[in-house]
Amino acid sequence: MEKFAGYAANITGSTTAIVIAFVIILAWACAGPFFHYSETWQLVINTGTTIITFLMVFLIQKSQNKESLAVQLKLNEIIAAQERASNRLIDVEGLTEDELKTIHQYYCALKQKAELEDSLQESHSIEDAEINHEFKQEQSLHKRKNKKANTQQHRKGA
Repeated sequence: MEKFAGYAANITGSTTAIVIAFVIILAWACAGPFFHYSETWQLVINTGTTIITFLMVFLIQKSQNKESLAVQLKLNEIIAAQERASNRLIDVEGLTEDELKTIHQYYCALKQKAELEDSLQESHSIEDAEINHEFKQEQSLHKRKNKKANTQQHRKGA
């Protein structure tokens, strides 16, 4: 069934399938005058499209699930391979919506801290960003104190 679903998804998503579907609709429309636009003529296209749509919903969902899982596995591999990446994000798709919102809030805070960075090239985990932010705040405070002390010394010397 797995192979059939993959094969069917590839075929139905092809340009050839779209052309065939268009030709079928065109043939049905052209047949209307011969059948005097009867209810049977309309029922044929309605039944056919309903059945195809019903089957395609499941086929598309199966393909999308497989594709999503493959992407998630690739992302998990990237996270696991990065020394400074937070391993808490591996298999994050299994969390509840509330848990995802909490992690999203952390990343919003990280983004705000990253905007204070001088370089666009730097990337940090949440923990690294917290440490770097605190370090920079301490350095900034230290610079202000030194500047204030130098200004006071300069005034005393003048």
